[in-house]
Amino acid sequence: MSNSNLIVLGITGCIAAYKSVELLRLLQKSGFEVQVVLTEHAKEFVTPLTLASLSQKSVITKMFDSDKQINCKETIKIDHIDIAQNATGLIIAPATANCLAKLANGIADDFLSTLFLASSAPTIIAPAMNVQMWNNSIVQENVSKLRSVGVKFIDPEEGYLAEGIEGQGRMANLETILDTSVKAINGDIQDLTEETILVTAGPTCEDLDPVRFLTNRSSGKMGYAIATAAQERGAKTILVSGPTNLPTPPKVSFFQVRSAEEMGCTVLQHFPDSTILIKAAAVGDFKLEEIAKQKIKKKKFSHNITLVPTIDILSELIKHKEQQILVGFAAETEKAHKIGLQKMHDKGLDMIVINDVTQQGAGFDLDTNVVTIISKNGKELSIGRSSKAKIAHTILDQIITFKAETCKN
Repeated sequence: MSNSNLIVLGITGCIAAYKSVELLRLLQKSGFEVQVVLTEHAKEFVTPLTLASLSQKSVITKMFDSDKQINCKETIKIDHIDIAQNATGLIIAPATANCLAKLANGIADDFLSTLFLASSAPTIIAPAMNVQMWNNSIVQENVSKLRSVGVKFIDPEEGYLAEGIEGQGRMANLETILDTSVKAINGDIQDLTEETILVTAGPTCEDLDPVRFLTNRSSGKMGYAIATAAQERGAKTILVSGPTNLPTPPKVSFFQVRSAEEMGCTVLQHFPDSTILIKAAAVGDFKLEEIAKQKIKKKKFSHNITLVPTIDILSELIKHKEQQILVGFAAETEKAHKIGLQKMHDKGLDMIVINDVTQQGAGFDLDTNVVTIISKNGKELSIGRSSKAKIAHTILDQIITFKAETCKN
């Protein structure tokens, strides 16, 4: 059973190895734990100490750890098998021509090549080498052989190479490697082509006066991750978002709103055209009874502000629901499970995603989350600390399962 957070980053002996230090950081920011494996020659370009300090894990540099003390009463773990079984993906960046030759021909003479043979997780390879080496027919034959067994390649880019010439051989852009790897690990599937998914995200803002407003700490990252995942899996995707600092996900219909009232109106407008609604936005519960027309001065402040409830968007949606699946979120600081369940029943939701924002790795403005997904048919799935991108795909998986089971009944 794989650990949904663990990625193995294999680094081979190439000048581009220094870039993998930043790739490690990008993977961590996406919510993954990273186990680094260095080949013998890779140590000439980047040190194990640097990578261990950043990954907070011992870097594997050799097949056997002769210093490890073995207790005969303990269960002995074979590292390359144990890691292979627990990793959700293997990324080799940079990969040299020598590495490609070994992998393509089943040679297992170091930890990385042995791990590759023992792993069933998606493998993503980003080669880097001299342009003549990359174009060599033997290297290309090895690449073709690896592609044929499902290895995902991110071909090197054109550019200025270390030896002072230009050509195809530079390791691909790190963002490209990250994006391709996440898609390969999550599965590049198109199982939502028949769906129109409406997602809400971010906070709402309720003005007090022309310069002040009430809001909350939502960053919008969870909702944006869901919209991105839905679009990647083929759904027509509509994203209604409060104010955030996030870039608009590509190929989604995007609507920017500010207040709870604006979000409610926009969601109600597009709800009839949707088949699934996922309400990940943190909609403010209160607004000022009357917005001050001028900035409230401290000396004139009466210390009394009258607040009234904002629109209950879910209650309004229930009045217009036909066959849509409604998914809500509950971000709580205490009794999260109990409160989330109650919210699902009170609001007439088909599914709820509960997270206790006090848990480490959960909550606002993080790239990770810790959630429990519960459907009204009683099924419950708890997800430990994982990237919001991976949780987004898991939520969509649960919706698909719920819909299929509902149709059977």
